[in-house]
Amino acid sequence: MQFKKMTDLDLRGKRVFIRADLNVPQADDLSITDDTRIRASVPAIKFALDAGAAVMVTSHLGRPTEGELKAEDSLRPIADRLAQLLDRKVALIQHWVDGGFDVKPGEVVLLENCRVNKGEKKNDDALAQKIAKLCDVYVNDAFGTAHRAEATTHGVAKYAPVACAGPLMAAELEALGKALEHPKRPMVAIVAGSKVSTKLTILESLASKVDQLIVGGGIANTFLLAQGHKIGKSLAEHDLVDKARKIMDVMKARGAEVPLPEDVVVANEFAAHARANKVGVDQVADDDMILDIGPKSAAKLAGVLANAGTIVWNGPVGRSPSTASKNRSATSRPAAAPSSNSSKARPCRPSKCSCNAQPERTRHHATRHQDRRDHRPGFERQGNPQAHDCRGGRCRADEFLARQG
Repeated sequence: MQFKKMTDLDLRGKRVFIRADLNVPQADDLSITDDTRIRASVPAIKFALDAGAAVMVTSHLGRPTEGELKAEDSLRPIADRLAQLLDRKVALIQHWVDGGFDVKPGEVVLLENCRVNKGEKKNDDALAQKIAKLCDVYVNDAFGTAHRAEATTHGVAKYAPVACAGPLMAAELEALGKALEHPKRPMVAIVAGSKVSTKLTILESLASKVDQLIVGGGIANTFLLAQGHKIGKSLAEHDLVDKARKIMDVMKARGAEVPLPEDVVVANEFAAHARANKVGVDQVADDDMILDIGPKSAAKLAGVLANAGTIVWNGPVGRSPSTASKNRSATSRPAAAPSSNSSKARPCRPSKCSCNAQPERTRHHATRHQDRRDHRPGFERQGNPQAHDCRGGRCRADEFLARQG
């Protein structure tokens, strides 16, 4: 896979704009509970600083209302932690889109929450052009948000003089490229999360490549609907049932499979105190919510994963505020552990959050947190995944990298 890397460029004296993923979990007092993402972003920043660049870094944090910067949406705690890790001052700049701030070569500033800017999420062209004028080199080092077409992840790459991949992005693209271009067979993909719509490109792309496509989370519910099953009041996208059915048809025509659960864990509400029951997939009641797969399904999938030559895992499986619905998907995790004769990606390692996977720990893994509010101590739930497959036909990373040509 060919793409331009930040580490191959001469950055001396250049204005370098780095889109990082600093969307860290925070406690109610806004203290950072896990700084892994910040630490993972440091190598790109240090490289640019050591090369003599004037460095600007931005990120989203949570889900702010555009045009309104509230205290809980500010990157102030991130700026303070970044300053500690870099052992230098990191100024936090507000209202930065139109410039008006100064950053010299060898200095770094943190630009306030980019999702506060009006037009960010809609990938506004005018906003992207303004941001591009701030820099000589645009660096996307936020693999976890690269699938979202937003002004700082996609639009700016169209107008920046140079667009390139940072170390984290490059590592993920290279790992995924190797896994998808020269896989050991059988090749199994796990694609999970809340919505088919955010993973549609991934699903359509993988359907023509993998031997088995395991779907999880809310995505699995949509596929169960497509197969004719009742899902009660479970999370699903009814308007994408036909798309799900088409993906299953493509897999079947190739002699491949989308192994759907035969039993599930259900409850009548999504709460830690809710009583979870294990039922057959044909026994889901109208007031049931499917929270996870059942033990029979978990055992079956564990067997699939144990026999896989390559595993590509994207997104958290299950929806688990309680241990009752959390243990099923965990059954499959040991089966996906790397072995000496396989190229398997390591799955999520639960701590406080069951989707707490980090990019530097996991090859071919693209699970990310989106909203820090999903990670408050004592509130365990699946975060909304932000991930993408670099091989997708409408891949945003491919689009910004194509800009380099």
